[in-house]
Amino acid sequence: MAFLQSQPPREPFLHAPASVLWLIGVLVAVHLAVAIAPEAASDNIVTQLAFVPARYAQGGSLFTLVVPFVSHMFLHGDFVHLGVNCLWLLVCGPVVARRYGTVPFLLFFAACGIAGAAAHLAFNWGSPDPVIGASGGISGLMAAAIRMMRWPNVPVSGPLMPVLSRPILIFSAIWIATNTVFGILGLGTDGETQIAWQAHLGGYISGLFLIGLVEKLHRRVASPL
Repeated sequence: MAFLQSQPPREPFLHAPASVLWLIGVLVAVHLAVAIAPEAASDNIVTQLAFVPARYAQGGSLFTLVVPFVSHMFLHGDFVHLGVNCLWLLVCGPVVARRYGTVPFLLFFAACGIAGAAAHLAFNWGSPDPVIGASGGISGLMAAAIRMMRWPNVPVSGPLMPVLSRPILIFSAIWIATNTVFGILGLGTDGETQIAWQAHLGGYISGLFLIGLVEKLHRRVASPL
């Protein structure tokens, strides 16, 4: 006699931690607010909150020098730029958010975005071109997610894939080369907009190493003894 078994519940199509969905919601809300604002107000918001390397060569107030390191991540050029970033955030963000929780996820995202802005500043000192978008932070989330994957036939020491393991090195080399080529040649842009590829690289490389520190702190908190 067979036993009747209920069908296992299906996983929802959109299954992401609330912190990721809320972050996406904030990015969308900010973009909509800027888009519907009067042109003068919209331009002023971008001028004040975008990351502009020239400010650091000229000097300025604490607000104009510090806040844009974070605020630039919440601004986007158009809905395509916003949509691509939100899609990648939905792909990479849940991996980090589920593992460490809301606060570490958001702090890690912000830290990688700040590192991306710093990398862009180092390569574009004095440039008047503003940088906007969450790509630096998302690149860091991508790096963290790659280190959390379980690659076949590769020994893993600890819960994260070692930075110098072959899969990580190969993926990183391809990703860095692709971003560099697309950024330098301006592929996929309209000719007027430039890709802040150095910010992508800064966010990604910082994410590769910073996630190791997050993992150690997470273990220490989870197992204080």
